[in-house]
Amino acid sequence: MSKTFSISGQHYLFDVQTFAQVVLAAGGDEFHYALYDRTTQGVIDDVTSGKSDLGVIFQTSETAEGLGAALDAAGLEFHELIRSTPRVALPASHPMVNADKLTLEAMADYPYLYFDQGDDAPAFFFEEALATVPRAKTIACTDRASLSELIVALNGYTVTSGILVGISDGASLKTVPLDTDVQLRLGYVTRKDAELSDLEQRFVEKLEKNLEKYARF
Repeated sequence: MSKTFSISGQHYLFDVQTFAQVVLAAGGDEFHYALYDRTTQGVIDDVTSGKSDLGVIFQTSETAEGLGAALDAAGLEFHELIRSTPRVALPASHPMVNADKLTLEAMADYPYLYFDQGDDAPAFFFEEALATVPRAKTIACTDRASLSELIVALNGYTVTSGILVGISDGASLKTVPLDTDVQLRLGYVTRKDAELSDLEQRFVEKLEKNLEKYARF
């Protein structure tokens, strides 16, 4: 019997790692799976339409109200798995990389990289904590690889959970705690009252374990 399973997520790598682990463990002679990197609106649209079974997103203590309202209006609900604290991701060679803690003011002279959410996207759709803080130098990206490469090439930075860097970028990027009271809330979205299939349940359980392993507090 052919297996089907699809996930949409924002531009974090922990959902990619989790997806691969679940697919490898499931095996099978025939399957049709899909993993989509999306904007926040894209994740909402995919899960609402049924294109994806689950969506992997994060919200912050600042964006939770607005994003929660958008999910509710789309017939979706957010399931929190873990909380983390924002970190500044920057090149291993960056002058600020050995700081015990950083502020956004300390990073003002360096380019800020972020994921573009599309025209007219509300502020609570942004994937970076404190995304609405004005910056003099900004560069928008649409994919994870470009963002990481540009951070290194331009001696820039972004604000992340630290989980993306901990899994994927090895020695090229490092993270430093950001001095802020804002919290990240990492989890997944489903259609309201949806029952998880076996593969979906495996994905959620593995995702939670991965987040607990790599999250920075």
